Amino acid sequence: MNHQPPEAPRGRGASGNPANRFENTHREPFQDGWENLAFRPERATTLSTDASRTVISRNDSPDVGPGQSINPYRGCEHGCVYCFARPTHAYLGLSPGLDFESRLFYKPNAPELLKKELSHPKYRCEPLALGINTDAYQPMESQTGLTRQLLEVLAACHHPVSLVTKSSLIERDIDILSVMAARNLIHVRISITTLRTELSHHLEPRAAIPPRRLETMRNLAKAGIPVGVLVAPVIPVLTEPELEEILYESRDKGACDAGYVLLRLPLELKELFGDWLQRHAPLSETHVLHQIRAYHGGQLYDSRFGVRMKGSGPFAALLEKRFHLSFKRLGFEGMPALRTDLFKPPSPGKRSPHSLFPGFDSP
Repeated sequence: MNHQPPEAPRGRGASGNPANRFENTHREPFQDGWENLAFRPERATTLSTDASRTVISRNDSPDVGPGQSINPYRGCEHGCVYCFARPTHAYLGLSPGLDFESRLFYKPNAPELLKKELSHPKYRCEPLALGINTDAYQPMESQTGLTRQLLEVLAACHHPVSLVTKSSLIERDIDILSVMAARNLIHVRISITTLRTELSHHLEPRAAIPPRRLETMRNLAKAGIPVGVLVAPVIPVLTEPELEEILYESRDKGACDAGYVLLRLPLELKELFGDWLQRHAPLSETHVLHQIRAYHGGQLYDSRFGVRMKGSGPFAALLEKRFHLSFKRLGFEGMPALRTDLFKPPSPGKRSPHSLFPGFDSP
């Protein structure tokens, strides 16, 4: 009997659809010899409407800032097997596995909802994160243009924004981002997990390859847009040795700031990542899992605020020290402060012929 873990469909990070934590029944794949195991067809991506009536989410987590965010998409086609957001698909009755990266949801009326919320008399401006849960520049964005529309609204209102992405598609919006940068209204961070293209292909199959992300970083910096690198996630044994090299290459391409986040394995993600290790790094599986536990007090994950993103214990302390030494040695100066005093609520009216952003008069 063949007990080898099943291969993922081409271009996907997960190999299957394990049941989410709310289901009463669980299914496991079984290779009975009748299928052609050498052929794993692509799984089509579908896009459905998210009927949410609000677009700004707020949280009080001390680990994640800013305190409010907009997520244009639910699910992410990048297919990063380590994505901490995968378990959120369970709330939709779907699997954190292939469903998360192929059954996507979006808010086509998000720009209108955003205008409405920013216009509320009680709204108080504070930096807003765009795409903090799933990437706002995932492949589907090239078809919908939803993130660009949201940026147009925010730019016209002089609203400060932060972005994290692993996509080169952000270069499409340099025209908007550069105008916002001139007013200290934008921070961009490019997420890099590894510099090894082959490993990246398996970890994050539909994201831009590492050299392309570094090129994007350089192009943003040349356009005067504050850009930093987020080394995320740091995977013990697998990518952790690359920390200093990623920081060096990013600084060389113009990054002015840097940060890192340790691998997080909440809920169903433990099973998904363990399956990935069996398929792509079987010789390192035991070592990787052992080291993950060493960062989390003997567990695969510690959900406590202040610990979940950095870990605890001697290995976590060493990683933090390595990061800060490199940060100082490479001369990262940090991001400029975002301005909130320029904000003006949206006032749709006649479009000015000189307006940069459709639907709003020029600032």
